[in-house]
Amino acid sequence: MESSKEIGCRAAEGPILCLNNCGFFGSAATMNMCSKCHKDMILKQEQAKQAASSIDNIVNGGGGSCSNGKEPVITGGPVDVQAELVVDMKIVASPSISLEVKAKEGPSRCSSCRKRVGLTGFSCKCGNLFCSDHRHSDKHDCHYDYQTAGRDAIAKANPVVKAAKLDKI
Repeated sequence: MESSKEIGCRAAEGPILCLNNCGFFGSAATMNMCSKCHKDMILKQEQAKQAASSIDNIVNGGGGSCSNGKEPVITGGPVDVQAELVVDMKIVASPSISLEVKAKEGPSRCSSCRKRVGLTGFSCKCGNLFCSDHRHSDKHDCHYDYQTAGRDAIAKANPVVKAAKLDKI
C-alpha cells in the first residue's frame, strides 16, 4: 500500500492539550484552548474594552464621543493567548468627582450614655445605637414617628378596593 504522504492525505493528529497548560484538551475552534480557558479569555477581552471605554468617557467629560470627532476603533486582529491583558488606570482629579474615605471607627458606644456596647448594642429606627438601658424609644428621646410609619405600612398592605357602580333598572 502507498503511504499517506504519497497520496496527500494527512493522518489525524492526537488530541491537543490546552495552550494554558490546564490539563484539559483544546480544539481548533477554541484556538487550541479548552472551553473554560477560551471563555475566560473572551471575558477578559470584553472587560478590558469596557474599562477602556469607561475611562475614555471619564477623561473626555462623559460626552460619549472624542473631542476630535473620531470614535476609538477596536480591530479584530490576531490575539496572543499567552499575553496578559493589563489596563492602566489613572485617577484624574476633577471638582465633579469626590472620593469618600471611611475613617476607622472606634468601639461601638451608646448614643445616649456613651457606654461601650460592642456586639450587644441595639439599633433603633432613628439610626442610632443604644445600650440595653436606652434601647426603647421613650428612654432615648427617639425622633422616629412610629405612628405614621405604622399607618403607611397598613395603607400599603391593604389597598382600597372600590367596585364599579351598577346602573339601577
